[in-house]
Amino acid sequence: MFEQFSSGYYLGVLYVQPGEERAALNVEDHEAVNRQLYGDSEGIERLDSPLVMKLDGTHFPVRGAEGVPTGTLTVPESLADDDLPARREVLLARPERAGQLLKYGGWEPADAA
Repeated sequence: MFEQFSSGYYLGVLYVQPGEERAALNVEDHEAVNRQLYGDSEGIERLDSPLVMKLDGTHFPVRGAEGVPTGTLTVPESLADDDLPARREVLLARPERAGQLLKYGGWEPADAA
C-alpha cells in the first residue's frame, strides 16, 4: 500500500473521500500498515497509535475505523476539497517523524502517565 518516498515519508495511493470528524482508514488496513511500517525491530508495535498522514500540505492523525472501505482514507470536511472523492497520493510519516508530529500535537499513549 505504501512505499519508501523520502527520509521522512512513505508514499501511497488511496481513495480519499470526505468522512467523519476524524481521519480514518479501514481498521484492518490501519493495523496492517501499523505493523508493517511502524513496528520496531523486535516486532512490537502500538496498534493504538495513530498513523500520521499528509495530504495537500496538511498533517493529521489517522485512526482505524469500522465501516471504512478497504483502501480508503476518510478525511474531515475541513480537509476535503472539491475534487473528492478521488484516488490521491498520500504521504505517511515514517515512525520517527510521526512520533515528532504526534508529540508536537499533544498526543500521548494511554499508558504514558
